[in-house]
Formats: sequence, C-alpha cells, structure tokens
Amino acid sequence: MAEPSAATQSPSVSSSSSGAEPSAAGGGGGSQGACPALGAKSCGSSCADSFVSSSSSQPVSLFSTSQVHDLIFWRDVKKTGFVFGTTLIVLLSLAAFSVISVVSYLILALLSVTISFRVYKSVIQAVQKSEEGHPFKAYLDVDITLSSEAFHNYVNAALVHVNRALKLIIRLFLVEDLVDSLKLAVFMWLMTYVGAVFNGITLLILAELLVFSVPIVYEKYKTQIDHYVGIARDQTKSIVEKIQAKLPGIAKKKAD
Repeated sequence: MAEPSAATQSPSVSSSSSGAEPSAAGGGGGSQGACPALGAKSCGSSCADSFVSSSSSQPVSLFSTSQVHDLIFWRDVKKTGFVFGTTLIVLLSLAAFSVISVVSYLILALLSVTISFRVYKSVIQAVQKSEEGHPFKAYLDVDITLSSEAFHNYVNAALVHVNRALKLIIRLFLVEDLVDSLKLAVFMWLMTYVGAVFNGITLLILAELLVFSVPIVYEKYKTQIDHYVGIARDQTKSIVEKIQAKLPGIAKKKAD
C-alpha cells in the first residue's frame, strides 16, 4: 500500500523540483531571484554591504567640480557672496596684521558667537523650564572621523599631482625643451618686477578678485573675448615658430 502512495506523490515532487530549477536559474541573473532564498533581512543586509563596499572603493572629494563652477559663476549669490566676502576680509586682515593675530581674532570671534548662543539658550531653557538639551547637539553627534581608506584615497589623488609637478620641474630645469625652459626664464624675470611692487598677500587678493570676476565677465562677453584671444594666440604662435626656426638645435630636432 505504501508503494502506490509514493508513486502518486512522485509527480508532484518532480514537478515542484522541475519548477524550482528555472526559478533558481533565473535568480542567478539578478538579485530579485537570489534574495527570496536568503530571506528579506539577509537580502537587505547583503545588498547594503555590497553597495557600501563598492561605493567605498571610489575616491571621495570634498568639493565637486560643479560646486566650484557654480561658486565662481555666482549661481547662488548668497553663497558666493559669503565665501568671497569672508576670504577677502581674511586676506585684507593678513595684509594689515600678522598671521598669529588674524588667527587669534578669528578664533575669539567664533568662540564669542558660540558661547553667547550657548548661554542664551541655557537661560531660555531655565526660564521656560524646557529640556531641549544642548543647542549644538545635532552638530556634536555628526561623525567627522576620517577613515583610513578615505585618507589613502586623498593621498593617492595628491600623489598624482605631486608626481606630475616633479616631472614638469625636472623637464624644465634640465632643459628637455629649450623653448619651454626659455619661457620659464622670461616668466621668472617678469615676476621679479612683480615681486618688487606686490607682496604675496597682495597677489592673493588680486587672484581672488580675478577668480570671482573674470569667469562671469567671460560668460557675458564670450564671443568678443574669444575673437581677440584667437588673434593674440595666432600672433604668439607665429613669433614662437620664427624663434624656433632660428635656433639650430630646435630646427634639427623638428627635421628629424
């Protein structure tokens, strides 16, 4: 009597097993098929772990290119005005006072604001008998620790620029290209006159004014500026070609 029952049950077992194979085969192609076998909780944790591991391998930058672009092109007037005004005040202060004095005054100003706000909120809480807690608790709970992986990513990104700069310095000072080395010599000769008129802080102030003014001006008058820049580039290129033609070493190198 046991054998017929087993025989009657075997088709259902075989059909279920044969139906499970396509689902398993289909599950291998995507995460939706593999997740039910692990369970909802296991699926969520495994997917989250895989996402974190894949995203953590990518280098993280503090400021993206689009943010810097929006800043110097005055897309957000309030944000750009705050950054421009703050940095300009700091640079003007450094031009008038020593670095130690400027840093000390900045720290004192920041502490005055935070301590005054902390005392004010404490008095308000005591008068109103409320328990709102520390006014800066949301900022104190923020995790600002730098992981070792992120630190290595920043170091690796910086090493690329350092190696590129070292290679350029060696190429210029060991005269790999005579014209490029002569350009550097002329530029440094002109900078001696600039250094006699301006100091480092003044140059930084002028650089900031140019960074926050030239891009927006170029955006408004792009056609006219490109026209005159193209004329100047063609004239400079022709002069450089004439100089290179008169230098025997450069002419022989180009002929080869």
